[in-house]
Amino acid sequence: MGIFVITLLGLILRVLYINKPDGLWNDEYISWMIASRPMLDGFWAGIKSQCHMPVYYLYLKSFMAMFGQSDLLLRLTSVLCGTLSIIAMYFTGLEKDRKTGLIAALFTAISSFLIYYSQEVRFYSLLFLFSVLSLLFTIKLVKKTNLTNLICLVISNLLVIFTHTIGFVYVFFNLVYLSIKLFKNYRKTILAIWGGGALSVLAAAPLVLKIFTTTSFSQWWSSFSFSNWGFLLTDYFSPVLTNLVSAPENFFYNFNAGFIIFALIPVLIASVWIIFSLKGNKDNILLFSSAAGVIIILTLAALCGKLVFITKYSIEIYPVLILLAASGACLIKNKILKNVLIVLFCLVHITYLILSPVSAPKIRRAQGHKIAADLIKNATPQKGDFILLEYYQKDRFEKYIDFTGLNVISIDKGNFPEYLSQNMTYEKAVKNGKETYRPTFQASVNGYLQKKLETEILQKLKPDKSVIVLMLNSVAFYEPEQVKLIASDDRLYKKTPLLFLVFSHIKGQVAEDLLKTLTVTRFESKGDWSVIKFTKLNN
Repeated sequence: MGIFVITLLGLILRVLYINKPDGLWNDEYISWMIASRPMLDGFWAGIKSQCHMPVYYLYLKSFMAMFGQSDLLLRLTSVLCGTLSIIAMYFTGLEKDRKTGLIAALFTAISSFLIYYSQEVRFYSLLFLFSVLSLLFTIKLVKKTNLTNLICLVISNLLVIFTHTIGFVYVFFNLVYLSIKLFKNYRKTILAIWGGGALSVLAAAPLVLKIFTTTSFSQWWSSFSFSNWGFLLTDYFSPVLTNLVSAPENFFYNFNAGFIIFALIPVLIASVWIIFSLKGNKDNILLFSSAAGVIIILTLAALCGKLVFITKYSIEIYPVLILLAASGACLIKNKILKNVLIVLFCLVHITYLILSPVSAPKIRRAQGHKIAADLIKNATPQKGDFILLEYYQKDRFEKYIDFTGLNVISIDKGNFPEYLSQNMTYEKAVKNGKETYRPTFQASVNGYLQKKLETEILQKLKPDKSVIVLMLNSVAFYEPEQVKLIASDDRLYKKTPLLFLVFSHIKGQVAEDLLKTLTVTRFESKGDWSVIKFTKLNN
């Protein structure tokens, strides 16, 4: 009965506010776009182009084939995984005792982090489920080493690897844990497995090499700070979600009563529980060490500039942390203190989920592409008009708008070097863009971009026709004078991500150039998007 009530609670929290009116934002849109392609005509190429693993896209594609492609249906695929994870976490805790199972399930059910990703059209909810199963069968295999548990563990670990590009980091430390636990009784087998593992690493070397040598702006928006470790804890154990995309440099960026109550207190309680679980328990210490090993590797990768340290990238270790917290909660001997801490922890979460306008189920998708499509539609484009998209390509909006009869041009994060200077490639921009573009930013004028706009749009624009410009303000928020000021200051210029400067410059330059010959006939903003309609008046 207890697990039924907890699962029902988790399901309710996951379906509240699930019908997001803003549509899919970029990462979600990519999920849909790849899954919607024919299996033999673009599906596998789409996966390869994103350097992602195929399991989630196959999962999403199968649901789309059966039930359709509405945004609500796409989000419900993650709700299903999130709800099943509550049950799986119960059985994982049950390997210790029933109370641990129920508390582990409860913590999973009310986790704001998991609620958020249970409403997101991305692979993290599915990945968490696979990670819980991996932990479950790891514990089962240690307790009872038989073929069934071994096969289930192998399958769950393979599912982790083929869902998340860096899932192999978790699987590596999982195997280290198992090797230590089972080495005494299965020395030869373990040595053979590690020998086979070494061969697998050699076989996977091209993939590893690709990850570490790929030239991409995909991780350009943030640099590592050790405050990220603190935000990982608040994301995992408090209802305050800070590091979903990027986090402030200072952990105490918003130090007030709300931060103390809703962020610090639940994290301190969970930390006490984890410490209790480790005290005198070698098995739990090993489990915690495996999780810590993943964090260390991700930190090193972030310091090397290969990924941004975002909480979701370490979601494979979250089941371990939940299990340790639940185990520690049960180990407190004073019953009054034990129950008070559990009730307080849950009360803080539920209160925030219900009352906060930015709780996990209520967080808006300000970059939702439906917002952008609606803004373009509101500008009433006519046949022969030009649509100029800044930052994203045309195909990122076609789920919500039909561009037939319109001249669509994009200056996006893949082709912007072609519009800023001659003979500049994407690869060169990634490597030397800051040095190359600095004089342009300082001058605040770009003659090359002016000529491109003249030849591609203005010379082709007929009287009474319009240019509708779509801008993503969350990546283009500097005014021209601010761009100029940053480019003139060595410290500021080194610190500021290049693409913020690039698209702020493009936004300002395009508006200035179009205003010379066209008239603004409409302006509208919503979420992170703005649309300006420039019309060539026949007078």
